[in-house]
Amino acid sequence: MAAVSAIRFDMRLAPFATVTAAEQHRQCLEMSRWADDHGFSAITVSEHHGIDFVSAPTTLAGLILGATSRAHVTVNALLVPLHDPIRLAEQVATLDLASGGRFTFVAGLGYKVEEFEMAGVDRRRRGALTEEYLQVLRQAWSGEPFEWQGRTIVVTPTPTSPPEMLMWAGGSVRASAERAARLRLPFFTMSTNPELADIYREECEKVGYTSGFFLYPNGPSFTFVAEDPDKAWDQLGPYALYDATSYNSWQSGAHDNPVALQATTVDDLKASGMWAVVTPDECVELARRTGSVALHPLMGGIPPELGWESLQLFVDEVQPRL
Repeated sequence: MAAVSAIRFDMRLAPFATVTAAEQHRQCLEMSRWADDHGFSAITVSEHHGIDFVSAPTTLAGLILGATSRAHVTVNALLVPLHDPIRLAEQVATLDLASGGRFTFVAGLGYKVEEFEMAGVDRRRRGALTEEYLQVLRQAWSGEPFEWQGRTIVVTPTPTSPPEMLMWAGGSVRASAERAARLRLPFFTMSTNPELADIYREECEKVGYTSGFFLYPNGPSFTFVAEDPDKAWDQLGPYALYDATSYNSWQSGAHDNPVALQATTVDDLKASGMWAVVTPDECVELARRTGSVALHPLMGGIPPELGWESLQLFVDEVQPRL
């Protein structure tokens, strides 16, 4: 089986980055178009608010879908309790129909306190709200009228993809796995704890959900291909350290996320294995071992020309050997 080539964007900008937000968004679309033309099968964006991050994930996903014709576009994760589920149902249905079924989102609960304050949502209810909203989405995509909060709701248009391909449940703790099975949804987690897969399978069996599947990270979060990795690390190191330390500072509560790293130096990032700068030969070995490669060519606001060099080297010297 050929390895999956993926590309992802979160639109972060380190304080010392020289690229502008406008240029970074333009580069995101151009790189997406290029990746689609060169056989990449997946493009992923994320969501956070009040910080340098993708804040309008369905809008950006729609732009990427419009710039591509083959790649599957995923929001991982879409913070469900921060959205109006009826508007979200309409947006997702539109993306599904317009793209020919190339859109999926991973349902996240969210955790960053400031995001919930900004949205005026009670953070303590995020689990209950997520479960309620996912059930509302499933009803909405039926195309039939239903009652919610004392109102009659009809969502049009009706998507052609089944709910299990439009949305997957996210999370990294036991409650997340149990919720995914209870809602009869596939489960995507950032956790590397194999027990979560067992919990999910057991819960699926209890509720008679036979088509569920479980996905988890199986390689670096950031991969960069370079002829001279040491030189590339010198260029990328400050951006990678910003990426790691700022992301880790947002974490709260019980999370099992290998990207949330207590790193203070570039050497810490290298040792973690989650930030990988590799030669083409090493990238081939990585892809064969893990089954996928996730490139992040604008990570932290790195100069776009560096991201393009990595992408081109991957296509020229890695992809033909997979």
